[in-house]
Amino acid sequence: MTMYVAAPPEYPEILAELDPDRLMPALRTAAVDGAEREYLHWDKLRHLKPPGDLTPHEWWLGVKLGRGPLLTKLPLLDAKGQPFTYGTPSSVQRLLHYVDQHCSGEIAMGEVVTADEQARHHYLVSSLMEEAIRSSQLEGATTSRGVAKELLRTGRPPKDRSERMILNNYRALEFMRDGMGEQLTPELVMTLQRILTEETLDDPTAAGRLQTPDEERVVVLDASDGTVIHRPPPADQLPDRLAAMCAFANRPEDDPGTFLHPVIRGILLHFWLAYDHPFLDGNGRTARALFYWHMRTHGYWLIEYLSISRILRKAPAQYTKAFLLTETDEGDTTYFILHQLDIIRRAVEELHEYLQRKVREVQHVEQLVKDTGDLNHRQLSLLTDAIRHPSSAYTYRSHAASHRVAEETARSDLMYLHRKGLLRRRKRGHKHVYSAVPNLPDALREL
Repeated sequence: MTMYVAAPPEYPEILAELDPDRLMPALRTAAVDGAEREYLHWDKLRHLKPPGDLTPHEWWLGVKLGRGPLLTKLPLLDAKGQPFTYGTPSSVQRLLHYVDQHCSGEIAMGEVVTADEQARHHYLVSSLMEEAIRSSQLEGATTSRGVAKELLRTGRPPKDRSERMILNNYRALEFMRDGMGEQLTPELVMTLQRILTEETLDDPTAAGRLQTPDEERVVVLDASDGTVIHRPPPADQLPDRLAAMCAFANRPEDDPGTFLHPVIRGILLHFWLAYDHPFLDGNGRTARALFYWHMRTHGYWLIEYLSISRILRKAPAQYTKAFLLTETDEGDTTYFILHQLDIIRRAVEELHEYLQRKVREVQHVEQLVKDTGDLNHRQLSLLTDAIRHPSSAYTYRSHAASHRVAEETARSDLMYLHRKGLLRRRKRGHKHVYSAVPNLPDALREL
């Protein structure tokens, strides 16, 4: 089904048919009818029953005239040189408050994450893997989640383009976390894109550079029928636009100009890079990585444990529509901001559910092994995974990668569990591979 968003009627069109005596009723009704609570776009508003005796056009005019003074201009310009804007209606403020409460500061996430440094490493690595996989799948990678996790945990070479995309994405997220620092530069953005796309492009020279004026400009197509839904700015503007984006990212929060909430700034970085689409490929993945970078550098530490792309992948059409709503309504990015804030909220809720489940699983394993002697968090985590996935295989390298420890530490963990009769060991080539013994819970009870 073709992605279609109805563009709002032009003001001259509305004013030409408007009875002047109906202008004030339209303004008064739009101010109190609750439309701003949902921040309706014309695409949806036109199908609803207008308040009172207003026509859809009169209702829309009242809504737009009421919003106008509350919108703030951004340094991001559209392809015609007009500035994008954003607003903070109550719906945005509620979601910002939620993100502030749940993603920054001292938050009690349960001992499953905060118990020790190794536990935090384990869940951080799992989250980075999840985002790398889902972000790549969102952009066309076809590798299954199970195979992708095995790829990242074992460190084996990727077999095809999809696996290379996932490995690149994981490496890019590690670079975002450990190598980008706190000031954004065009060179860092291009390095990020190069990591994301190396060995996946038909034109290898396109990795790590902007498109040039002598190239055919990349466009965004509707996945259902191939129609063009977004034409980004000309390539000769890209260097200046990228520099402006970095300046926007680096503007201090105590700037004497208008205060911009850091979460909104992070979301707008995502939008900006995606709108400019400066690269031959990897624009969406680069945009989402920039969002993670900005949130992390501004104290929203829980964001590292979320997979935004997993939520986006459940409804990719809504992700695309959030961009189109903005483009069709005079560059009002409030639609995209609301969509992304809701995605963060849903990701936080999923994380809480996941952690509660992991707490129950770890407690169950701890109960089973309480008389077997001391097991560290890594071993408990492996046993929990083995109970849920009896066919999983573990190597020294995969265990070390999952917990960010040395292979010698991983070897000690696995050999101890093997001696306890909880894991089987076999040779695969030159490597030892471990797996759960049959009926692992029973084996734990016997111990």
